[in-house]
Amino acid sequence: MNTEALREAGLTEGEIKVYLALLELGSTTTGPIVETSGIARSIIYQILDKLAQKGLVSYITRLKTKYFQAAEPKKILQFIDERKKRLEENKKKVESLLPQLLLKQQMAKENEINVYEGFKGIQTAHEKFYQRLKRGEEYLCLGIFPLQEERYHSYWERDHIRRAKAGISCKLLFNQGTSDAILKNRNSFKGCEARLMPINVQTPVWIEIYKNITVIVMQFNKEFAIEIMNQEIADSFKAYFEEFWKKSKPFKA
Repeated sequence: MNTEALREAGLTEGEIKVYLALLELGSTTTGPIVETSGIARSIIYQILDKLAQKGLVSYITRLKTKYFQAAEPKKILQFIDERKKRLEENKKKVESLLPQLLLKQQMAKENEINVYEGFKGIQTAHEKFYQRLKRGEEYLCLGIFPLQEERYHSYWERDHIRRAKAGISCKLLFNQGTSDAILKNRNSFKGCEARLMPINVQTPVWIEIYKNITVIVMQFNKEFAIEIMNQEIADSFKAYFEEFWKKSKPFKA
């Protein structure tokens, strides 16, 4: 007999063997069930109990001895219907939990840290804002190093053209010592405003902030970018940026 349908209905291999043995034996004690089904004596009561819970086995006691009997096969259909009903009820419960589960997943994503190496890696980390920002939104950059290698300078010019077409704006705070030519160049692009930091702090890294993203970039010696997805960290750097921005002055050529 092909018992695959019984397995798909929710019965285990052991339960199927015991139930079929009981259909064959009629009312009987555990000894014949063990012999006919091939199920170990140590677990026979456990399986009989599970079948009883499913409404597929009943028993009576005679002279302190239990006699087990299989329910009529039509009971399997009833068991399937009841199982289907429980699954539907469970589905509704899981659906009610989905917002909480999704929130947990989102919180996990918001605390990811990714590291990108090399010049190409820095570009990859930076250009993710195209996927995350919509037209009319902006990103902020803090502590940009005064000196720009030609490959970086050329890349930023191309990127600002692309950014302007995407309708995304940016505010840039360069470290003091940055040439007027660089500041004039950056301010020439639509949607970009570049200024000097109001204090003379020289750091080898610059920081990009938007939404829940903070990107820390080292573009000298060993080039790399660290992308941090965490709202509190992004908000902290944004607060520093806004304070410096209020104290900075618009660039005048």
